[in-house]
Amino acid sequence: MMVDILAQVEQLTRRYGENRAVDEVSFTLQRGQVLGFLGPNGAGKSTTLRMLAGVLAPDAGRILIQGVDLLDQPTQAKRTLGYLPEQPPLYREMTVDEQLHYSARLHGLSRDASRQAVARIKERCGLTEVGRRLTDHLSKGYRQRVGIAQAVLHDPAVIVLDEPTVGLDPLQSREIHALIRELGQDRGVILSSHRLSEVQALCTHVQIMRAGRLVYASALADLAGQRPSIRLRIGLHTPPLPSRLAELPGVERIEELGDGRFRLHHSADLALAQALIEQARIEDWGLWELTPEQTSLEQIFVDLILERVDKVEIA
Repeated sequence: MMVDILAQVEQLTRRYGENRAVDEVSFTLQRGQVLGFLGPNGAGKSTTLRMLAGVLAPDAGRILIQGVDLLDQPTQAKRTLGYLPEQPPLYREMTVDEQLHYSARLHGLSRDASRQAVARIKERCGLTEVGRRLTDHLSKGYRQRVGIAQAVLHDPAVIVLDEPTVGLDPLQSREIHALIRELGQDRGVILSSHRLSEVQALCTHVQIMRAGRLVYASALADLAGQRPSIRLRIGLHTPPLPSRLAELPGVERIEELGDGRFRLHHSADLALAQALIEQARIEDWGLWELTPEQTSLEQIFVDLILERVDKVEIA
């Protein structure tokens, strides 16, 4: 089965003085993927997306958009690339129609092609009723819609969205989510967000950056099974002191949850449960709960950002 790779990033690097804002980042984007970019402030997400969109030059590395080198042939590569920065680049003295027609001409569309593209994208993005309104008079949700519309009206194969729902209320975010899902069905979308819930709701794949480096990459569908459980939640009728539980083999950290319940953080690939059951029988702890906790995206994110685990390599 042939894989339709729309974007390929190889060893992308960007420095600011001695600081490597982006440090040898590599990944691919396939058709039908919605790739979520996560990371704390300053991790390098926006810098990476700006280089991918062709508005910031890398110091090293290569970017291919449908096989075309973005640095060597920028005009050709950008024909199949759409980009929405965190702040949509809108002329607020223009109407929605004027803004979209202007963007279409900038993308090189003829007048007839521009009219057709604008009519199509207004319907798709829910802008038909506001075409004659000034963008300055629109709500933030509608301005985000206009920003997405002008990023995709030339029908690009690759769409890059930097924090597309920042500052939106839940209803506005929900509408933008529906639009992004639709766009991602037959294209490749890269989405930067601070919201774990948003990434889980929208994305097929996720990547996490920390200090300029890519430290995690996975398909969300594979998340549950790719890492063994390293937390065991237990309940005891007659619990011992936490220091006694800490003596069990492989236990690294203990959280007291109250009412005789604990969360034991332990080494991976360790049969702690059997040792715990045996010890609870011998010392009459009255074991009533024993639940391995699967690693969630939120826990992976927290562990990586707090450097509780090293870089995770996913094939």
